[in-house]
Amino acid sequence: MSALLRRVVMMAALLLSVASVHAQMNLEVNTPALTALRASMQQRHNQLGPLYASGAVGLTRDGKVALRDANAVPLAQRQQAAALVAAENQDRAALYREIARANNHPEWENDIRSTFAQRWIEKAQAGWYYQNSAGSWVRK
Repeated sequence: MSALLRRVVMMAALLLSVASVHAQMNLEVNTPALTALRASMQQRHNQLGPLYASGAVGLTRDGKVALRDANAVPLAQRQQAAALVAAENQDRAALYREIARANNHPEWENDIRSTFAQRWIEKAQAGWYYQNSAGSWVRK
């Protein structure tokens, strides 16, 4: 077998392995911890909504949220906005970790984070900001 053919076969096997992992992931798994995290995030989403709409907060390419433009938030409310972002990121990290744990594959956490990052961006409303693959902010 030629070296090129061996590389092609190895790459195909690797791609099939990655696809198999994604097919086995249960992102809708439910545990008491996940139920609590989802409820906390849903409650906070109502407070983050206006910040997304104003462009102050955006979705990052790594599955987090970021205070993208602090000047879009009145000075008196910036500390509260920063606290909301920090709490959201803490819950998101716990969500990814807990889903991986509930699937009995803690090593899947990064794949789960990537999958959710794509989903958050896909579900973002028109006018919200997100980071593209190069890390630049783009308005949806």
